[in-house]
Amino acid sequence: MEIKRTGSGEVVRRNWLGEMEYLTFPRLEETGIVSHLFSTRVGGVSKGIFASMNLSYTRGDDKAAVDENFVRVARVLGRRTEDFVFSDQTHTTNIKRVTVKDRGKGLVREKDYADVDGLITDEPGIVLSTFYADCVPLFFVDTVHRAIGLSHSGWRGTVSRMGERTLEEMKQAFGTEAKNVTAAIGPSICGNCYEVDADVAEQFAAAFEGRTLNDILIEKEDGKYLLDLWRANFYILTQAGVPEEKISVTDICTCCNPEYLFSHRASKGKRGNLGAFLCLRPT
Repeated sequence: MEIKRTGSGEVVRRNWLGEMEYLTFPRLEETGIVSHLFSTRVGGVSKGIFASMNLSYTRGDDKAAVDENFVRVARVLGRRTEDFVFSDQTHTTNIKRVTVKDRGKGLVREKDYADVDGLITDEPGIVLSTFYADCVPLFFVDTVHRAIGLSHSGWRGTVSRMGERTLEEMKQAFGTEAKNVTAAIGPSICGNCYEVDADVAEQFAAAFEGRTLNDILIEKEDGKYLLDLWRANFYILTQAGVPEEKISVTDICTCCNPEYLFSHRASKGKRGNLGAFLCLRPT
């Protein structure tokens, strides 16, 4: 399948295992301590508006189909479905430290927590799992303390600096220093597609300033604004201390590629979910 990209394709790599296609960041792979992927719509068993790699149990898809889709994701990562731990996304900046006691929560066990948009751990073998259909996935790998984080950041999370919050939680829990973190900003809606109203623009104007604000927010003639969440999250991470050369920024937009990636905006809500997954490899 041909897809639209804003870059050369070096930052995000397309991969296949059997029929399943998934995306990875070479820079995260080069750390040598994690397995990860961002899913596409390709290579699952779901039908209709969920075709075919839907990873949501809450949008009306057949449970058996979603179960099989997760089995395929687990196979790519070399893990079991019992190793996955799900977020509980409500556009907060709440972050949960995940331990071995949480294994399976959200997939094969009920969650006993709510309102969690970010997950962190330093325990190998646990698959941190967050879900998307236009919002921004943020991956974090601390190579010094062997700790990881994975966070969901829509416009609400971004204006509240979810990336910085994740780094703060990793520092408190594991001693993480931002200068030692390799990060990735994953596939999501791009600045050319993401139109917002003045109330959202005003919140970004209050949170960002000067050249930074001008880079992420463009006013249109009709009073609407174009918002670049990729660039906004890049600035948040660099301002928090992550070196620019350690940050990978996606060149694939969900809304530009609705047949390849689920997009809430492009589908007008008739869609499944994509997934971001990050796991520390056992030593």
